[in-house]
Order: sequence, then structure tokens, then C-alpha cells
Amino acid sequence: MELADFRFDLPRELIAQRPLDARTDSRLLVLGRGDEPCRHLRFRHITSVLRADDVLVVNDTQVIKARLLGRKPSGGRVEVFIERLLSERVALCLLRANRAPKPGQRVLVDSIELVVGERAGGMWEVRFDEPVDAVLERYGDVPLPPYIERRAEPEDEARYQTVYARSPGAVAAPTAGLHFDHELLGTIADLGVRVVPITLHVGAGTFMPVRVDDVHQHEMHAERYHIGAAAREAIDACAGRVVAVGTTVVRTLEAAAATGSDAGETRLFITPGFDFRVVDAMVTNFHLPESTLLMLVAAFAGRDRVLDAYREAVDAGYRFCSYGDAMFCER
Repeated sequence: MELADFRFDLPRELIAQRPLDARTDSRLLVLGRGDEPCRHLRFRHITSVLRADDVLVVNDTQVIKARLLGRKPSGGRVEVFIERLLSERVALCLLRANRAPKPGQRVLVDSIELVVGERAGGMWEVRFDEPVDAVLERYGDVPLPPYIERRAEPEDEARYQTVYARSPGAVAAPTAGLHFDHELLGTIADLGVRVVPITLHVGAGTFMPVRVDDVHQHEMHAERYHIGAAAREAIDACAGRVVAVGTTVVRTLEAAAATGSDAGETRLFITPGFDFRVVDAMVTNFHLPESTLLMLVAAFAGRDRVLDAYREAVDAGYRFCSYGDAMFCER
């Protein structure tokens, strides 16, 4: 399985830069089964593809204001992107500056001092002189993905967050969930579909490109997850389909099935040939070429079928990535 197997032509203008006015106004491509053609709906009509007794599993992680703009004492700019908290005053971070930082480097965010510690893979341990949570609340920006080519604006604080976000810790949104509003979730529940939350804190590594031709040599980033007792009971008792909202839910449920643990960290990398044990259907956004997210969807619904659907979506002008449109597919 090579990286070239996941290429398709994506015009730059189809990468959505802003959300639509209403969450449920986004489009929904329903991937046909077998020789069935794709269906083109509005997201609010997802109710037509859900069934009574399905269990809809959502990721309730909450995006933190993980991006800080700082400066060196010499005046040079430094962008600090929080990957995860290691303790109250220490975080694992990505650092961007004109010159690579070194251990002991001081960074000022307003009057707050940060000190760069040891390197950890492609990231750095950074010590803050105040609690990290408080610094982010005062000075942090919404961590929009790198393919959104603008600074975060006030509306992003609400729109780059699901309406059911409850568990702070993500530095990227579980974007398939951005299409749901409270009214739609109520309608879905009225159908007899049970909506249950699990948690996977999405890390910055979700945006890391695959840099090897042999995709199996790619190393996934670690992400923390937790499946509560009520969610586990609902999933195990499901009489219909387990429908995952997003690739993060798929990875969580399949990692738990593989390890037998409902809490921990996962580096699960799902590529074609993977043996799915839990998830029967999924809702997902449209992803970038050659991304690990596209590979997961291709593993789930079939590489050729998915790439054909992506080409159809491009021809139809679907919006891609975090603020883009969605697809529904079955295993």
C-alpha cells in the first residue's frame, strides 16, 4: 500500500475557509452500496439514512484555545501550539520560529514566561510560570487547522466546537460532529436512535502529513481516549448499527476492541485490510489527499468506491476538510 494509492485532484478553492451560516446546511453525500449510485442530500436529512435501534456514537471532546503567539526576549516571533498538558505548568508543544528553539530558550506571551525544555519527537516540553489552562484562557487562540488560511475570529470559538463538547483537551475539532445542532440531535433521538458520547482528545498530529511512500512505515501520534460505562453498555447492546460520528470515534471504538481497554492511549493506524470489529457505519468529512484520515475511510468503505465518491464530490463542488461537507458510508 503506497502513498500514491490515496491521491486525487483537489482544487484549492474547495477547501472550506469558513463555516456555513447554519450547521445543518452542509451537504451530505451518501455513499452507495455495491452498484448503487451516491445520493446527494443536505445534512439535516441524515435522518433518512439512520434507523431506529441504531446507536450514534459522538466524540464529546472540547477544543481548547491551544495556539499562543509569543516572542523571544530578542523580539523574534514564536508560535506555541499546545499538543497536550503534561502537568499543571508543563505542556508538550509544537514551536514555530525563524530559528529552531533550543533547551533553555525563553519565550514571552505578554508578561508570562515560558521556558523550552527537552525535545520529545517533533515537539518540545515547555514549562509555564503560571498554570497552562489560565494562560490559554487569557491569551490562547482557537487552533484552526493549517489549511484554513486565516487567523481565528470570534465566531470560530463556537463554530469550531461541537454542540455536545464537554471534555476539554482536544487541539483539533472532531469535525464530523460540527454538522449537528441540538434540534437535529433531538429529531434523531425521536427516531429511536440512541446518541451516546465517548471521548478522544484529538492531537495536533492529526494534521501531520505522511512522509513515506510505504504507508505502513508511518507512525501515528498517540491520542487519549475514554469510553464510559453507559456508552459501553449501549454499544454492546446495540440491536441496529453502531454509527460512528467521525474518524476519531472509529479509532476509539476499534482501539478499545483490539486492546480490551476502555481508557488509555491509542496509536491505531487504520489502512485498507483492517478488520473492523465494532463500527457498522460512519459519518465523516471529506479529507485531504494522502492523509491518514482518507486511508481510514478507504479501509472502511473500500478504496476504489471512496475515491470514486471523492471525485464525484469534487465535480459537484462539495466543500472539503474541517468546515466542509460530510459523507455517510456503511462498512
